[in-house]
Amino acid sequence: MPDNALTTCLWFNTEAEEAATFYTGIFKDSRLGRVHRHTEAGPGSAGSVMLVEFELNGQKFSALNGYRRV
Repeated sequence: MPDNALTTCLWFNTEAEEAATFYTGIFKDSRLGRVHRHTEAGPGSAGSVMLVEFELNGQKFSALNGYRRV
């Protein structure tokens, strides 16, 4: 896949890691990538997931926890 390919970003409130794990579990030739976590600087609590990179059948995705307040 070319380096300049598009990456689809999926927005979640707090379920990004769970969603990426689910999707990579049902699609063949898929894998989880890096998991980016908040630091003490925030805005989320330290150690909580901010972004998860994953790939499904060669297509790059990212799952973002946007923490939308309801």
